[in-house]
Amino acid sequence: MNLAPSPVSIMAPRVDKYFLPPTALMPNSPKPLLHYPSFFTPDECTPSNVYKILRNNGWRARWLARYGPNQPSHYHSAVHECMVVLSGSARVLFGVADLTEDIIGGDVFVLPAGLAHKTHDPSPVSEFAWLSPGDGRAPSDEDMEAVMSTVQLSGFTMLGSYPQAGEDWDFAVGGESEGQYEKVWSVPVPERDPVQGEQRVGYARTGIEAKERRTLARHVL
Repeated sequence: MNLAPSPVSIMAPRVDKYFLPPTALMPNSPKPLLHYPSFFTPDECTPSNVYKILRNNGWRARWLARYGPNQPSHYHSAVHECMVVLSGSARVLFGVADLTEDIIGGDVFVLPAGLAHKTHDPSPVSEFAWLSPGDGRAPSDEDMEAVMSTVQLSGFTMLGSYPQAGEDWDFAVGGESEGQYEKVWSVPVPERDPVQGEQRVGYARTGIEAKERRTLARHVL
């Protein structure tokens, strides 16, 4: 079986970075939110191809979902997350109304642990549904791979993945990490970016930037 993913575009991808401050209920993160607009071309942005690229870079896809009209704001306290838009479009609210992004198929987001986010206004409008086995927490790699090669996409869909060596994802809605923000912020950064591998322009660089940013903040009076 040929497991090699299709190559992505040769040109250096655009990477937008956003630093969102903590609030009383949401840790957010000193590490940046990364947005790679239209990272995958329509031909590249198939469930099977994206799944293989994530896996080859040490990120395990845990769920594929079609989103409904709205979603509660939440964050993951112990793991970083990568979301790839496979079809449709929507708006995503990051932080606490700090940043709103319009997203489309081919977009990639990498969210550090603690960063609040919610999806709304999807197009086409559909009801929420898991398109992968179970509830997105513990599908086998074999089951996920089988779904990726046969699933039919409709509505606004995203594929969610997490570092292979990381924790499982939780669904914190605010206040659960009170007094423990440093613990959330200390979740290790994986060595490989989910879609760019070892290139130092993506998430592999994030840990260095975050350390530099926090060191600088300690010296600002």
